[in-house]
Amino acid sequence: MSEQRPVLYCRCAYAKVLPEDVKDGVLERLVASNIPFDSVPDLCEMSAKNDPTLKQIAELPTVRIVACYPRAVRWLFDAAGAPLDTSRAEVLNMRTDSVENIWSQLNSTCSKVPAEQTSVSSTTSESQSAPAVQQATAVQQATAPQQATASQPTSGGPTA
Repeated sequence: MSEQRPVLYCRCAYAKVLPEDVKDGVLERLVASNIPFDSVPDLCEMSAKNDPTLKQIAELPTVRIVACYPRAVRWLFDAAGAPLDTSRAEVLNMRTDSVENIWSQLNSTCSKVPAEQTSVSSTTSESQSAPAVQQATAVQQATAPQQATASQPTSGGPTA
C-alpha cells in the first residue's frame, strides 16, 4: 500500500472564486473520511502575509493541495518564498473539477478509506450534511483572525 500523502484543503474564504457546492462537497467528504487533512481559510492571504506555514508545507516529502488552479497555487507558494517541488506536490483544482473527480484523485494514492466513507450518499439531505461543513467553517473563521495577525507586530499601534 502506498504511503498516505497529507492533504491541505483551502477554503478560499476571501476571494470566493471557488464554487460553494464543490468546496462544501469536498470538505464534507474529507470530514467523513479517515483521510488526514489540514484546512486553511485562504492560501492567498497566507501568501500575502508570507505565512511561515507555507514553507513547512512546501518542505513536506509529499502533499496534495486541494485549492484552485495549480499554476496559481504554485505562484502563491513562490511569492511567499516557499516554492513547491512539483514532483512532491500535487494540486487538485476545485475551481474547474467536480467533487467526484477531486474525491477520486484524493483516493487514488491516499490509504484506502472504508467503502461506507468514500462518498456522501445522494439521499443525504443538505440539512444532514451541512453541520460538518458549518462546524469546519466555524473553526476556520475562528482561527482566521489569529492567522491573519500572526505576522503583524503586536505593539498595538499602526505600522509604516
